[in-house]
Amino acid sequence: MSFFKKLKDKFTTQSDSMTEKFKEGLTKTRDSFTGRINDLVARYRQVDEEFFEELEEILIQADVGFDAVMKLTEELRMEVKRRNISDTKEVQSVISEKLVEIYNNNSDRSSELNIQAEGLTVILFVGVNGVGKTTTIGKLAHKFKEEGKSVLLAAGDTFRAGAIEQLEVWGERVGVDVIKQAAGSDPAAVMFDAVQSAKARNADILICDTAGRLQNKVNLMKELEKVKRVIEREIPGAPHEVLLVLDATTGQNAMIQAKTFKEATDVSGIVLTKLDGTAKGGIVLAIRNELSIPVKFVGLGEKMDDLQDFDAEKYVYGLFADAIEKEEE
Repeated sequence: MSFFKKLKDKFTTQSDSMTEKFKEGLTKTRDSFTGRINDLVARYRQVDEEFFEELEEILIQADVGFDAVMKLTEELRMEVKRRNISDTKEVQSVISEKLVEIYNNNSDRSSELNIQAEGLTVILFVGVNGVGKTTTIGKLAHKFKEEGKSVLLAAGDTFRAGAIEQLEVWGERVGVDVIKQAAGSDPAAVMFDAVQSAKARNADILICDTAGRLQNKVNLMKELEKVKRVIEREIPGAPHEVLLVLDATTGQNAMIQAKTFKEATDVSGIVLTKLDGTAKGGIVLAIRNELSIPVKFVGLGEKMDDLQDFDAEKYVYGLFADAIEKEEE
């Protein structure tokens, strides 16, 4: 059974709104990426070295990342040889299969959130200004509330003008309280108050915002270390997640941010926003391959429920949906 057939059987025989969101959200990437692969397959009758060289170029332009592309094409060459594939049409299914394998095999970290079975779960958000951090916090708070959990937000970005007010707007929209202090306050002091308040209210989830300044990396590191130290002192083992928010439309610039924050703090997962707004959705694989950090959520639109748990198979289905449906015909 081809991998396309496996994905078709898994995702098109059931009504799954999440799968549809991946399909719709990856339209720009699919039109660009798989459109070019379709053109490549149409132009080549045989799988030869020239075919692989053009494929490498397409993958690199989709922001899959040089190392990931080299790994992928090397494995493809071996698989094509092993299965004795000569027809280029058969290669698309193998590409999709290898993309999932590369993503899933590249880290021992789980893509699921580390939610505590008992007591308070603390989630720390980091990321530069403008990537959609506050919006993501609001959407995640909504997701938890829909699951019946009690949620609090901590306004730890005390330096950016309007950051506290922006978080409060989301708090009102979602129906959760925001723990804050005056603008310019010590973020660690805000976190201390927030943890005490969350414990007093027996909250399930505390989501903490932080400042997104990258101009001075040393200050950023010190600030994040202090915030983490205060949280851990009050709740051993916390924060249970440190989620880095990246804007998918910035491509390789997002990789630079990820590397900086990885140096500054122990990032446990990535939230990739605005994936629906880019033709370079391959950045998901580049991040996973180069940093070995799982993508835990992706933003696939503007609506409250458009923040989705990341799933490698649904992602690849979204990339190749047209080809998968065409193969069935």
